[in-house]
Amino acid sequence: MIWTVSQVAGMIDHTNLKAFATKEDFRRLCEEAVTYGFRSVAINPYPVALCRKLLEGSTVLTGAAIAFPLGQTTVETKVAEAENAVRDGCQEFDYVLNVGKLKEHDYDYIEREMAAMTAVARRAGICCKVIFETCYLTEEEIIEAARIACRVKPDFVKTSTGFGTAGAKKEHVALMKRYAGPNVQVKAAGGIRTWADAKAMLEAGATRLGTSGGIRIIEEMRAEGLEE
Repeated sequence: MIWTVSQVAGMIDHTNLKAFATKEDFRRLCEEAVTYGFRSVAINPYPVALCRKLLEGSTVLTGAAIAFPLGQTTVETKVAEAENAVRDGCQEFDYVLNVGKLKEHDYDYIEREMAAMTAVARRAGICCKVIFETCYLTEEEIIEAARIACRVKPDFVKTSTGFGTAGAKKEHVALMKRYAGPNVQVKAAGGIRTWADAKAMLEAGATRLGTSGGIRIIEEMRAEGLEE
């Protein structure tokens, strides 16, 4: 498949999740997202209200990262954090599932957690993305988490936070797409810095990309002469 610049830009979550990000960094992030036509800005919950205001009148969504980057908070805490982000104006959120519980193969817990978080999104009428952090998982664990998603039906399953020991791998994207079913999309994130990286993930089945390298990706596509 041949992707256009606007198609790819519209699949990018333009990301700044750094602990030291300032108001000026978020202002720049939002300006870049509008200029390049990115799908959303991906940020921690604190600057959600600021970014929602900065993006007012644009098509760029304000995202929020919940229980980020470890996922080691209770279900109740994750729900409360997501609900607070919704009140502040987030239009979608990505949450980190409890990787330790997944490693224990406590799949009932993972399903309860996923159902609770998806319910927050459904009540608000927004998108929920579940971060697996695949670098810590076996193939069996990825498959089981994807099968749970197939039942619960969040909007997306996502490979990585970008803060783990490795980022997105195309084989993991393909595996997640296969087992999450036709109603759940796949977001690839972590280590996607070039158009070659992005293209590999799209070819594997991703329909959303989380990256802080979105500008480079789009400029590389333009340098190749790909259609706008």
